[in-house]
Amino acid sequence: MKSTKTMFFTALAAGGLLALSMAVRAADTNTPPSAPPVGQRPPGMRGGPTLDQLTQQLSLTDDQKAKVKIVLDARDQKLKDLRADTTLSPEDRRAQMQAIRQDVTAQLKAILTPEQFAKYQKMTPMGRGPRNGPPPGGNPPPAGTPPPAAPPQQ
Repeated sequence: MKSTKTMFFTALAAGGLLALSMAVRAADTNTPPSAPPVGQRPPGMRGGPTLDQLTQQLSLTDDQKAKVKIVLDARDQKLKDLRADTTLSPEDRRAQMQAIRQDVTAQLKAILTPEQFAKYQKMTPMGRGPRNGPPPGGNPPPAGTPPPAAPPQQ
């Protein structure tokens, strides 16, 4: 008799959990994030700031937006082609990426006002200084620690 009651309550509990999990799944309103529109990069993709980020942070005019969009689209295509080229050595790829970024910076300097360009330089990794240093606004290293080693000269 005891085992019958135990099995009954076990089956009842399992059925309740099953029904509850199905109800929770049916009520789940979370939707997966949609893919970005064609031609736009998802957040976090390397290459630099997006048009939306630049528009928001630099207060671009409509004329500037159109010009900057052309520059960024060309940059994205060049970087995509560069990443697809498997014949390049890592050093060559890095040098070409740096050349692309410098070209984009020169083009944007001609489009942006001096104030906007100064903000742009602070937004980009190249404008933030060396990668080996502390992040902007970061704490300095504790006293008595040696400075970071300089990168090897090539």
